[in-house]
Amino acid sequence: MLNIGDFAKHGRVSVRMLRHYDAIGLIRPARVDPSSGYRCYQAAQLARLNRVIALKELGFTLHQVRAVLDEEVDPAELRGMLRLRRAELAAAMAADADRLARVEARLRTIESEGTMSAQDVVVKRLPSVRAAELAGVAASYEPQDIGPVIGPLFEELCGRLAAAGVAAAGPSVARYEDTGDGDGSVLIRVAVPVAAGTGPDTGEEHGFEVVDLPAVEAAATVVHRGSMDESLGSFQALARFIEESGYRSAGYARELYLECPEDLADWVTELQEPVVRD
Repeated sequence: MLNIGDFAKHGRVSVRMLRHYDAIGLIRPARVDPSSGYRCYQAAQLARLNRVIALKELGFTLHQVRAVLDEEVDPAELRGMLRLRRAELAAAMAADADRLARVEARLRTIESEGTMSAQDVVVKRLPSVRAAELAGVAASYEPQDIGPVIGPLFEELCGRLAAAGVAAAGPSVARYEDTGDGDGSVLIRVAVPVAAGTGPDTGEEHGFEVVDLPAVEAAATVVHRGSMDESLGSFQALARFIEESGYRSAGYARELYLECPEDLADWVTELQEPVVRD
């Protein structure tokens, strides 16, 4: 038998917690001295304590913990429950981390407001380009919806180009348009420029489309340096320039990926927003 202090030490819990668990019927002492009231536990009860703590740490209430343990769930089933709950917590933590990153990016944008001059923006014509293209749909234009779609699209397109033996003839492009469904969803088109002689048959054979990206007569452009997760300030600089210069946006901005090293902080991307005179 272990007295309550020794049992608490071996279980890495407090004596106060054990008393509380006794009071609510979660872990009863193996024996209580009738004269002194001292609680004594068996070492085998550490197994139940381990389950209580694990379930509690994974977010189960003590009422739920008692229900699980009183049903005498076998170890394999308990491990499955714990793994499922662990996966749920991991997903929640990842979502919170993404949310925090977006908040930090927004704060950095606020802190840098006004630091990019209108002189950094150039209005120019974008020529038509023959490209291999794949398309996908994102739930919205927000970064957390765009990222999980655009990355795999580019990976898939590059793999299909390699299988077709088609080499890139310039920097990759991403462009966006409304799906027309009225739910805020966005059609993403990722494109890799290819030689002018590349025909549609090549794309049909290998699962991509060969298209001529339409020319844009006037686009307000700015070079963004760094991860696209940090591009909000550059996009908003375009918006200020367009308003102050008497233009009106004519659609979503294209993204021309000029340099894409492994470190996202070293990326160089030209943002190209079609404009017309207001």
